Amino acid sequence: MTTTQDALIQVEDLHKVFVTEEVETHALSGVHLEIHKGEYIAIAGPSGCGKSTLLSILGLLDSPTEGSYQLNNTPVADLSASQRARIRNREVGFIFQSFNLIGDLTVYENVELPLTYQKMPKAQRKERANGALEKVGMAHRMKHYPSQLSGGQQQRVAVARAIVTEPSILLADEPTGNLDSANGDAVMGMLNELYESGSTICMVTHDPRYARHAKRTVHLFDGRIVEEEEAARKEQEARELSERGFEVL
Repeated sequence: MTTTQDALIQVEDLHKVFVTEEVETHALSGVHLEIHKGEYIAIAGPSGCGKSTLLSILGLLDSPTEGSYQLNNTPVADLSASQRARIRNREVGFIFQSFNLIGDLTVYENVELPLTYQKMPKAQRKERANGALEKVGMAHRMKHYPSQLSGGQQQRVAVARAIVTEPSILLADEPTGNLDSANGDAVMGMLNELYESGSTICMVTHDPRYARHAKRTVHLFDGRIVEEEEAARKEQEARELSERGFEVL
């Protein structure tokens, strides 16, 4: 695989096999992928195609069975769980479908928590957490608990928690999956703003409407990349459909 100097993620011949007593499941089969700094990429495909498995490996929550993975030019495929955790806390911000906020912590404490793992001084933690909450429009709710927030507000807090460490990449796993269309659109708008401000984003989605927000879409099927499309091509196809009288969502 040809790589370039600004490649943030380089994955080559990645395989992931889950083995039980009864069956061997090949979740990923020979995936090659490169993500560049400042890029906005969507990983799309039907349920069970390997999207979330790939995102878990990219986010160092899991290890591949075979293949190489470099994050910021550092080989990470064979690291121990503790080594992965240290790099993950520094390099990766996660946005989950189910928000994953801690119920007995306030909004502020949820956002501050990743910084405590970095042993950051309290004053610096406060500045970072307040800044992240301001960016997502949730500073006025910092003393509330997750149960006191709507789903859209909880996802905004989850985005603040993801960006507070200033990670190299944001990984979003179906970030609109538990939201109605209005809140889903708002979260996608926020991701667009983060991308425009320089964030690198990799988003898993099964919804083609939201995949179109990305500048490049990688399609997975049965654990393999079967197609890639660039934003210009997607826009051209949308224009052609519109000219033929089809509604483009």
